[in-house]
Amino acid sequence: MFQLSQRRFLAAALSCSMIVSATSALAEDTDTIVATWFSDWGDAKYAGTIEHLDYVNPDAPKGGEISMGTVGTFDSMNPFATTSGTPAALSSTMYERLMISTADEYTQPSYCLLCETIEYPESQDWVIFNLRKDVTFSDGSPMTAEDVVFSHNKFIAEGTPSWRVGVSAMIKNAEALDPYTVKYTFQPGIPRKGLIEQAGATLVFQKKWFEETGARLDEKRNETSPGTGAYTLAGFKAGEWVEYTRNPEYWGASHPFKVGRENYDTIRVEYFGDTIAAFEAFKTGDITFRQENSSLQWATGYDFPALEQGWVTKASLPNGTMPPAYGILFNLRREKLQDRNVRRALGLMFNFTWTNDTLQYGLFSQRESFWNAGELAATGVATGKELAYLESVKDLIPAEILTEPVTLAHTSGNRSLDRKNLRKALGLMEEAGYIPGDDGKLRNAAGETLDIEFLQYSPNFDRIIVPYVENLQALGVNAVYNRVDANQYQARTQSFDYDVIYDGYVNSFEEDSSFDQKFGSRGVDDIFNPAGYSSPAIDVLGEEILKTHTYDDMAAVVRAADRIMRYDYFVVPAWFGAEYWVAHYDMYEHPPTDQFPPLALGYLDFWWYNADKAADLKAAGAIK
Repeated sequence: MFQLSQRRFLAAALSCSMIVSATSALAEDTDTIVATWFSDWGDAKYAGTIEHLDYVNPDAPKGGEISMGTVGTFDSMNPFATTSGTPAALSSTMYERLMISTADEYTQPSYCLLCETIEYPESQDWVIFNLRKDVTFSDGSPMTAEDVVFSHNKFIAEGTPSWRVGVSAMIKNAEALDPYTVKYTFQPGIPRKGLIEQAGATLVFQKKWFEETGARLDEKRNETSPGTGAYTLAGFKAGEWVEYTRNPEYWGASHPFKVGRENYDTIRVEYFGDTIAAFEAFKTGDITFRQENSSLQWATGYDFPALEQGWVTKASLPNGTMPPAYGILFNLRREKLQDRNVRRALGLMFNFTWTNDTLQYGLFSQRESFWNAGELAATGVATGKELAYLESVKDLIPAEILTEPVTLAHTSGNRSLDRKNLRKALGLMEEAGYIPGDDGKLRNAAGETLDIEFLQYSPNFDRIIVPYVENLQALGVNAVYNRVDANQYQARTQSFDYDVIYDGYVNSFEEDSSFDQKFGSRGVDDIFNPAGYSSPAIDVLGEEILKTHTYDDMAAVVRAADRIMRYDYFVVPAWFGAEYWVAHYDMYEHPPTDQFPPLALGYLDFWWYNADKAADLKAAGAIK
């Protein structure tokens, strides 16, 4: 899919339009690399001087409104309180990071946004951010180093517990050297991979506002602090709608990485009680943009008058992102699900072929890998570097992982209940100690049934999950499907109170310290590890990822991990789509699809509003 450089970090760093100074006052006598970007792999498409990103229209007009619908509710404007309240959609859109990435680079280098340059030694023991002096908050006040340091410390004190623990283990401290210079010092004795990017990912808040209000990051609240972003909060009604407006005095409007982006004057999100109400609102023009996620709706629902009259555009657009590793996910914190044979048996009862052909109109493909793209997915029998990494943990994994082809998603027939897989599942359950009784229920040696609750909140999943639960019942499992409201679902999943859910892991083309947070043993009780997965071998490979110097080596470690995790079988592979399904009233425009970046749809980023088309639609009564 793409080719990546295998140059070592230092060689790349010395060739990326940077200055090497042996007399820097900030670095004392240490040779210091000065740059406008950073990458662990040495590749950066926009390393030189640019006028704008390749995938935007630099002449895109500013103005207009885009309105979208979502199902659920909200009771907070604080997106950082992960265990207190339900935040409004896009409630973090008002804040910016020190450095940003682009949507057309798989290796995701970080580029200065709120900074002019960064400085760091070859050892990467620290990094200095030389801040821009023209960055202002939405209230017009300047952003300074004190705000950056305050923001970092605020997250360490009040952010998500797992984030606090993880980042504290990486960053020793942040300090303001002067009003526009911040230095992050990294913890000694840990791998340096990902540390500069982590520091550059700092979201910046206004210190003055937080000190005056006493607001905390871990509590729900309706008030929002000034941010440096292009949008501010225009208004909201809890649980019904929220609206953001573009700041006409936005400091970054002419920044090369912002030209042609953030073009709407207003972004509005309407909340609905269910998907039917949301779709009806789109059909009548109450909302104007819809990214479809229901294959049933996409295949059968788009036959309403606004579409037939040409007011609405329906399109499938290219999607080059890494498919999330979602599927039927087992909570390994439950003792009854810790036996791999039990999980394999339960997984065999999911019929992807019948589900896709009958219920999803053949619109999807079946996911196989946790990294279902590029060079990161394991295939066949392990060889080369991947095999070498597996051999380094051979005492921690079953021997067949080194010699047998990688575990693939099971295949099924064209009937909902696949009899062949049912027989296999019964055999696996017998190996796990479960025997069918006279009533057809599977029971263990203690006479206990296997009770499984499939928890969900969206009615969109009913037609997918109900046949699966029926197949589990045919196996002899005491299975139930429990659809709860969104707030209850959030509360239960945040406290890991579930047996089986449809969920998974969001992986990327570049893995670093976040790998350990998702899959490492220290993350068993982390919200980013919904299955509670833990493996000593994966812990070792997580450390190896941080030691790699080339993308090829990193990819080999990930393939080895992918092979182990697929064997351990804690997420039953489900479906993914290679396209975005989009419908909107014909007043939004975007660059040509052959110019689209592979990693973003970008409808809130680099699309724009055509005022003439909007006026015609309003005159025709198509939109409000």
